[in-house]
Amino acid sequence: MNDPVNYLNIEAAATRLSGYAHRTPVITSQTVNQLTQAEVFFKCENLQRTGSFKFRGAFNALSQLSGAEKQRGILTFSSGNHAQAIARAGTILGVPTTIIMPADAPGVKRSATEGYGAEILLYDRSEIAREALGQEIAQERGLTIIPPYDHPHIIAGQGTAALELLQEVGRLDLLLVCCGGGGLLSGCAIITRHLWPNCQIIGVEPAQGNDATRSFHSKTLQTVENPDTIADGARTPSLGKLTFPMVLNWVDDMVTVTDGEILKTMFFLWERLKLVVEPTGALAAAALLQGVVTRPQARIGVILSGGNLDLKQAAAWFTQID
Repeated sequence: MNDPVNYLNIEAAATRLSGYAHRTPVITSQTVNQLTQAEVFFKCENLQRTGSFKFRGAFNALSQLSGAEKQRGILTFSSGNHAQAIARAGTILGVPTTIIMPADAPGVKRSATEGYGAEILLYDRSEIAREALGQEIAQERGLTIIPPYDHPHIIAGQGTAALELLQEVGRLDLLLVCCGGGGLLSGCAIITRHLWPNCQIIGVEPAQGNDATRSFHSKTLQTVENPDTIADGARTPSLGKLTFPMVLNWVDDMVTVTDGEILKTMFFLWERLKLVVEPTGALAAAALLQGVVTRPQARIGVILSGGNLDLKQAAAWFTQID
């Protein structure tokens, strides 16, 4: 299979990111190891610049623009984490950024994006497709579109999270990665398969936004419209033209977790590991800690993908836990 992204692209992205992206810590917990009867390594991308792994792909993509493209500026569409990452990468590299953001995006993500200097254009996700709106505005203004996940430079940048994890801990038997549009999952799967071919790679989605899981098992691209899940970073309508075949080729399985399981996992991570993780960021951990995936005696890597959320909203969610 001739993928538009390979391990060499991910290694090159790691070089570009050196000195700009944080090399986020890997956390272990004896409590988690006892609960799972495994050896678990959490890659803390909730502690990445702008609060999520998205900075990796955003910086990698913007750093490869031509001089003219950087001068004109770029446009993207995002509910928050990619928006913040693009905006911050833009300020570092001197690239003007325009973000199309749904009006119901979390306020903390919108305010952070504005704080990084981006121009935000709000839209009603129930009335218009963000991709169509983005194409229209980009054409009018002469902007380059950098999508949230379906772009080779984005995918390569995201894969550096797994590269760092594997460089630090060595062999893994299982890697769990959250999945929205599949950029992080694709990049992590490619580099993991190169470094440790026998490692099992499983993507994790919210049960109410299970388009990638259905796509994986049916081998036909499935969609979902505005899924009602607290995991706002995984409300993508489908895998992309690039990420769908990559997921089919490199990933071993896809599973889902409920919003209730996500909340229980968030609460556990906050209370026991002292890690502030957002709902989407807790997807992979939820699959393990709630028993959806079990691998006793295995060495397991878990990507905690982000930590951007409204603390008042989180407090309200936690009152719903049984």
